[in-house]
Amino acid sequence: MFAVIKTGGKQYKVEPNRIIRIEKIDGEPGSEVEFNEILMIGEFSKPSLIGTPHVKGAAVKAKIIEQFKDEKVLVFKKKRRQNYRRKKGHRQELTSVQIIDIKKK
Repeated sequence: MFAVIKTGGKQYKVEPNRIIRIEKIDGEPGSEVEFNEILMIGEFSKPSLIGTPHVKGAAVKAKIIEQFKDEKVLVFKKKRRQNYRRKKGHRQELTSVQIIDIKKK
């Protein structure tokens, strides 16, 4: 069984026991969170449940493994012949979660 969830403005295909990296959510490592914005639930031998836009009554339970920052991304701006150069770095805060269970209606 798998599900497509929406969190942090992105969509993720999740399965039980899979570890995913998502945008930062509040919570301590070891605590459980529940995602309610389920876009689709599918099983490999049955037809899929597709939401309009969400599947009603569905939820995905997950456990927070760690909170961390991603690698640095450099942002460099330049205008030729103008002596204009700006260099800036950005480190996105992420959360690593392990999917525990997918619940249908």
